Amino acid sequence: VQLQASGGGLVQAGGSLNLSCAASRSIFLLDMDWYRQVPGKQRDLVATITSSGNTNYVDSVKGRFTISRDNVKNMVYLEMNNLKPEDTAVYFCKTSNNYRTYWGQGTLVTVSS
Repeated sequence: VQLQASGGGLVQAGGSLNLSCAASRSIFLLDMDWYRQVPGKQRDLVATITSSGNTNYVDSVKGRFTISRDNVKNMVYLEMNNLKPEDTAVYFCKTSNNYRTYWGQGTLVTVSS
């Protein structure tokens, strides 16, 4: 599966961005994740949506971010509201199957104070 993330950009604190992740083939049976990474730090899980549509979030984004999926379009989304400077990072979408893990190329989100 090839994944391509998009939608990043520069936004002021309190603003919103919507990230998209396009998959090259069906994601119907796959759990999908969004991660983020600040340069020099580890890549951290932000949100997960399972194949059945259940969602989980890291505490720092609960109530502000929403992950969703469209299995017809093979897309995963991350709606980000009330953005904070500490949300600044490169955001990656990820999935895995029985054989390997697949990462998108990342999209940069910069939140100015």
